[in-house]
Amino acid sequence: MDRKSVMEMFNKKTRIGALATSNKNGDVNSAVFGSPRMIDEDTIIMAIGDNRSFQYLQENPKASFIVLEPGGSPAEWKGARLYLEVETFERYGEVLDSFREAIRKMAGDKSANAIVAAIRFKITDVRPLIAPLS
Repeated sequence: MDRKSVMEMFNKKTRIGALATSNKNGDVNSAVFGSPRMIDEDTIIMAIGDNRSFQYLQENPKASFIVLEPGGSPAEWKGARLYLEVETFERYGEVLDSFREAIRKMAGDKSANAIVAAIRFKITDVRPLIAPLS
């Protein structure tokens, strides 16, 4: 899949996205996130609170993110599956501050203050939302 077109879709405000994680025991979690941004063809950054996704990523740095852009019917939906690995957890600094400020403007102080880290992911693979049958 062309990562430039994935990045364009990924960064639209109208898209929907879900992060899937698992802990060291293989327990899985899925959660909808609005904050992730694809900053280049190989990197995603996102804000996160002290939640199950954050806990699992500290135990197992591998995750996947499904991004969907709704269409008129399911056949018209666009999307991609991105496979990720945590590079860093940023608990202070400019990136975290910018996420908190953006969240503060959209959702208020309570939501912004709940953010504990900015996560930087390396994109290890990109696949279409629906892979063709082989």
